[in-house]
Order: sequence, then C-alpha cells, then structure tokens
Amino acid sequence: MSTVIERRLCLALVAVLALVLSACGGGSSSGPTEIAVWHGYQDTEGEVFKSLIAQYNQEHPDVHVSELYSSNDLVLQKVLTAVRGGSAPDVAYMFGSWSPNIAQIPQVVDMAGEVSQPDWNWDDFYQAEREAATVGEKVVGVPALVDNLAIVYNKTLFAEAGVAPPTPDWTWDDFRAAAAKLTDPAKGQYGWLIPADGSEDTVWHYLPMLWEAGGDILSPDNERAVFNSEAGVRALTVLQQMAVTDKSLYLDTTNENGPKLMNSGKVAMLITGPWDLSQLPDIDYDVQVMPTFAGSSGGHQTIAGPDNWVVFDNGDAKKQAAIDFVKWLSAPEQVKTFSTGTGDLPIRQSVGEDQAVLTALNDNVPGTAAFVANLANATKVRPTVEQYPDISEALGQAIVSVMLGKEEPAAALNTAAEAADAALAGK
Repeated sequence: MSTVIERRLCLALVAVLALVLSACGGGSSSGPTEIAVWHGYQDTEGEVFKSLIAQYNQEHPDVHVSELYSSNDLVLQKVLTAVRGGSAPDVAYMFGSWSPNIAQIPQVVDMAGEVSQPDWNWDDFYQAEREAATVGEKVVGVPALVDNLAIVYNKTLFAEAGVAPPTPDWTWDDFRAAAAKLTDPAKGQYGWLIPADGSEDTVWHYLPMLWEAGGDILSPDNERAVFNSEAGVRALTVLQQMAVTDKSLYLDTTNENGPKLMNSGKVAMLITGPWDLSQLPDIDYDVQVMPTFAGSSGGHQTIAGPDNWVVFDNGDAKKQAAIDFVKWLSAPEQVKTFSTGTGDLPIRQSVGEDQAVLTALNDNVPGTAAFVANLANATKVRPTVEQYPDISEALGQAIVSVMLGKEEPAAALNTAAEAADAALAGK
C-alpha cells in the first residue's frame, strides 16, 4: 500500500516540477523575449517611433519590444541609477557627448564587433556619427540622430537691405559685412543672433569657426587644450568685432529668443539647425552653409550632435534581442521611414542621397534638404573625454566674456585653456 502511495506522490511531484519548469521558461511556450527601450521622443517623433516598434513586434513574434519615455536630458542619471539597482533598460537613447561616461558603465555592450560585420554597413553612417559613438577601441552605441549648423536667413530682409544672399563662397568677412548692413537700431533689427548664456550651445556656435580657422579643441593625444591658438583667437575676434564694434550681433543671454525674433523679422540670420525651421512660418527663409575664413585650410565646417542607441547586457538572450532590434531600427528602410515621417535628418548617407527622401523632407519643411547636404561638412567632433563638460564650461565663459566686451580674445582663451588643462590633469 505504501508503495502505491509513494508512486502516486512521485508522479504528482514530477507533474508539478514540469509545470514549474515550463513557467520558468524551460520550454518553447515561455513566450517572447522582452526588451525595454528608453527614449525621449514626443509628438510626431513619438508616434512614428511607436509605429516602428509595432511593426517590429509584428514581424518578430519571438521578441516583444516595449518603450518608455524618458527625458533625454535626464536619461544618463536615470540609467546610472537603474544600473546600480540591477534594472537597466535593454536599449536607451543617449546623447553622443556622453560617450566617454557611457564607456565606463560595465553593462554597456561594446558594439565594435557587431558593427564591423558587413551587413551592418557601418561606413554608411556619417563620419561624425561614427566618431561620436567611438571611445578608444569601443563603440558604445549606434547612431540614433544627427544634425548640424548652417546659416538660415530671411530673404525679405536681405532684399530690403540690398544685400546679396549668402553663397557657398562667403567668407566670415562677407558674413560680417552683410550683418552690419542688415542691422537697423531704429527698428531693433540685428544681422545675426547667437546664444550667449555660456552653455554648450554657445560653444557649439564657436567650434565650427575654430575648425574653419584651422584650429582644434585639444591636442591629438587629448592631454591639453589648444583652442587658445592663433586660429582660436581669429575665430573669437570675429564674434568680438560683430558684438562690440559693429553691434550687429544680438546676444541672446536666455538662449530662448532666436526663432521668435527671426520669425518676427527682428533678426536677419541665425546659425542654427533643422529643428528651428518649423518655427519660422511667417518669413521667407533659405539655408546656406557656414562661411569660411579667407586663406585658411579649414574650409567649410559644421558641427553635428550625433546621439546614440546604447545597448545594455541583461543576459545573453535579451542582449542579442536588443542588438537585433537596434540593427533593424538603424537599417536604411527604417531610417527612411523615420526621417520622412518626422523631418529628422537621415542617419545614413545612402538615405541622405535618396532624391525621393530629400524631396519629401523639403516638402514637409522647406530647407531641410540643405541640412542633409551639409552633413558632408561635419568632419570633426567634440573630443570624447570625460572632462569635456568642464572644458565646455570654461570655453563658454570665455566666449561670452569677449562678446560682452569684458575681455580680449587671447586673454580669455588663455584663461579657459588653463581651466581645461587643470580638468584634463584631474586637478
């Protein structure tokens, strides 16, 4: 009797264990691999991104991608907190300027081996994107967004002032002369507006000028500042001349008034990105590449702000699913869908050279195609060092000090270089 009972208990126990193993993923009925994606897309971008995720989930039933909105400005701290708590996302949208910090997170997947595979076609991403995602030998992310700076100008104000529109041959002397003619104190009208709050946005506008003058931010080994060179002084002197001498440069100390003042006809030119075009519905504008410095080898330059999709290692299955999703998301067909749906610049050169895409972008927001073409001039990136925020802060203060007439360019840049060198040395 006891043998029969023991046998029944044993069979019952085996049945229970089978159910437990099945519930824990031991069988084929465990369901799709779940991956979580954190992003900062809202409005049109958010809707297009959601539709792409829905498409992926439908086409890949073995994986389920869920998305969570997270402010782009706050995501680095949020990710660091989640990593410490063992709850990192599988994929996160993160600023390219954070790459050196991201590279220090152990859970971040080094994508170098992945993107080197032929089917990724890594060289199809713009140069500035690839460089911003690379820290040493590591590739910490896959491009998610790219943009750049160019001249956006009010065609009506140019015509009224009798000034010929900007051309690709314009030098900074041409730019300065035009801005002076386009300035009318009686109307409260300025030739140009620049962010002047000392933030990275201020620095962003100076760096292409530095590069065009033939200078750079740091030495090739990233151990010391070199922006206080003759080229750096030459670039900053232009800002000094326009702000202090000509008074043709409106200093936007709040960094909030650019599109509004241009749209109302108070500013003739902005050096800005494609994100501001939709905020200019009341004026007839056009877009042109930034000027060059006469006699300089720097040529045309712009600055790109590439952001990345960063993958985290939450176990082999989830890691591979995350890599596969990012690969699909950044493939040409999806890049085309996202770009034409949102107006964002395409992250792949092949898509940026697609005439149908360019036409769609320009039909959506006139002038966008010019920014796509300008990506060819984004050949340099900000240094991928952890101390860059300190370098940017010192340089931003120097630029604003000169534009306010408080310091001379050489002295201000020397002071900023000392602060940058101290940060690089860990002092």
